[in-house]
Amino acid sequence: MPDYQTRIQTLTFGGMDFRIRSLLDRQQYADPDGHAERAGIPPAHWSLFGQIWPAGRLLAEAMASHAGDGKRIRELGCGLGLASLVLQRRGADIVASDVHPLAETFLAYNAALNGLPALAYRTLRWDAPGNGLGRFDLIIASDVLYERGHASLAGGTGVPAGHLAGRGAAGRPRPRQQQRLQSRPARAGLRGGRAAPPLGRERRPAVPWQGDPLPAWRG
Repeated sequence: MPDYQTRIQTLTFGGMDFRIRSLLDRQQYADPDGHAERAGIPPAHWSLFGQIWPAGRLLAEAMASHAGDGKRIRELGCGLGLASLVLQRRGADIVASDVHPLAETFLAYNAALNGLPALAYRTLRWDAPGNGLGRFDLIIASDVLYERGHASLAGGTGVPAGHLAGRGAAGRPRPRQQQRLQSRPARAGLRGGRAAPPLGRERRPAVPWQGDPLPAWRG
């Protein structure tokens, strides 16, 4: 048995129900072999991948109506992979990625829990060039710009400004972060280097955050 506790919740995106296994709470921790430590994940951040965050829900809801047919899509920092699961059910060509050693395990479990085929997954560090994944029509991410330097790393992956759903209701990079993203050329992300319109302009989020303003970090 794993040395951490989990729970299963039912979430609805675009009228589709998904059963999602997540960590019980943010107090869970288990890294007996040191894989997370070697990946640069401190104990205080270990459980963050396994939580259901407001921005992740917003991104999954947006992907429930996004026209993804025939597009190759990649999710950065997928965590539990809510958006990837939605896209998989809709038949998109989705590649999920994260650095946490348990992200793939939870993603595979949740795919099976919802009767979906296994998702393509790659362990991927933003600062590791030459990942060999090729080109993508769209790169998505949520809740990833919460520490100093993350905007610059995201720019290096070819993520277009406006496609990062930040933590909070708006889901957009802050002006300084957006400037950093726009200043970096898209070297590995979009075919032709073109950025599609920001998700926030296509459709208003259907799951607005009702709580207090959230900080820009997840510690």
